[in-house]
Amino acid sequence: MKFLLDQGLPRSTVPHLQSMGITAEHVGDLGLAAASDATILQTGRDRESIVVTLDSDFHALLAASGSSSPSVIRIRLESLKGEDVARVIGQVIEAIEEDLVAGAAVTVTERRLAVRRLPLKA
Repeated sequence: MKFLLDQGLPRSTVPHLQSMGITAEHVGDLGLAAASDATILQTGRDRESIVVTLDSDFHALLAASGSSSPSVIRIRLESLKGEDVARVIGQVIEAIEEDLVAGAAVTVTERRLAVRRLPLKA
């Protein structure tokens, strides 16, 4: 299981994930800091990575495309440092790994973890 972190997330998340045994890349390290959301989704698909973002547009793009990949985790928690983001991702994996592998649109808030299997209906 691999992860592609969107621009709004701290780059420092990557080494924290790697220390947990989780493979991760940040779009900024791939030269995609200014890439469109659609390009980042396609990169996630091409690299067989789960996209992690703060941006709600990714779920809308998945719904519009009817695509069954990649899985997208939207984190709706504010002011997280890299180690906090890594902890949240680790908790999501622990809770719904099967859904992530199958293809899911996930939203993480303080109170809940919402999971919708792909493809989404627009």
